[in-house]
This record gives sequence, structure tokens and C-alpha cells, in this order.
Amino acid sequence: MPTFELTPAMMREIIMDHYSSPRHKVTPEGEGYETLHSSSINCIDDIDVFLKFDGNGKVKDACWNGTACAISTASSDILCDLLIGHDEKEAKYIIDQYRKMIHEEPYDSSVLEEALAFMNTGRQAARIHCALIGWDAVEEILKGHHHE
Repeated sequence: MPTFELTPAMMREIIMDHYSSPRHKVTPEGEGYETLHSSSINCIDDIDVFLKFDGNGKVKDACWNGTACAISTASSDILCDLLIGHDEKEAKYIIDQYRKMIHEEPYDSSVLEEALAFMNTGRQAARIHCALIGWDAVEEILKGHHHE
């Protein structure tokens, strides 16, 4: 596995790519989605997060929709990329590692992929909630989901 330094320019590019062309910003059609609404009093963020599990307890689909700033849009979109195909335990681990990274604690970078673009967010207190809004919503959905 190649190691390289994720530069600030690369981080900005990842964030702006997911902000300008989010892959998972959609209200899903069909049944079987667990959903949670989340909003922020400090930012424009007002989103719904959707998760659908397959018969084996793996995330079959993850998406979100609503109004969100660049940080919330990109972080929620990347989260959806990371969750699809993972079971509840793996999803919780990914979320836990992201949360540790945001709060500048030791974390497992191997599971975060493009979410590593938010590694410096903890230094910008006003942006922490934006970087966590979708992740917090998914974590709440997982707490109420009981298919392992």
C-alpha cells in the first residue's frame, strides 16, 4: 500500500469534488430505508440521512438529501461511500475512527479513505458540527437498528 502525504490542496480538492458533484445526494424511492433528520442552528445544514440494509445486515444503500454547506455536503457524501457494503459493526467502527480523527485523538486511518480530507477540521471549532452532522445521524440510525 503506497503511503503519501495528503496535502491541504488535495484535501480541498476532495471536499470541493464531493460538494460540487455529490454522488449520494438523493431522496431514495422505495421502501425499507431507515431515516433520520438532522439540522444545525449554526449553519444552513438541514438534511435527511437514509440507510437501507440487505438481508445479511450490510448497508445496501446510503444516501442523504437537503441543504448543506460544503463541509457537511462533502462529509455526508463521503460517509455514504464508506458505508455501502459494510455491516453495522464495521460502520460503527468507521464512524468511531472518523470521530476520533475530528477530535484529534489517535485513530485508524486505514478505514477512512477520502474522509481523511477532514483531518484538520478539529482545528476549526466552528466546522466540527458541519463535519459530523451526517455521521451523527447515521450513528443514531445504527443505534436503533438491530440486524447483526
